[in-house]
Amino acid sequence: MTIQPPPFTALGSDDRVSFHRTELGPILSLYGRMVAAGEWRDYGISALKDLAVFSVFRRTAENPLYRIEKRPKLRLKQGQYAVVSMDGQILRRGNDLTTVLRVLERKLIRPID
Repeated sequence: MTIQPPPFTALGSDDRVSFHRTELGPILSLYGRMVAAGEWRDYGISALKDLAVFSVFRRTAENPLYRIEKRPKLRLKQGQYAVVSMDGQILRRGNDLTTVLRVLERKLIRPID
């Protein structure tokens, strides 16, 4: 009996969840508008086994203000995209990313003093 090594896996094909280019477009567009408004300053992207996270920071060394999460396993249940606030509260969830991101676009609309 011979022991065979595990099959070779190419770099990046380790079954991690990540954002696709078409998903990053609306996220980075919103991020750019919020940076221009002076609300956000930094971001981080994490690709984990069960979820992908786009974290938004007011300052670099802080906890994230918001997390935009993608959980493909929830696609048929609650929706695969979610916006989570700093305290862990889910602000919006759904399968359409642009609809889910609208909860953050409301932060751009402020009354003029």
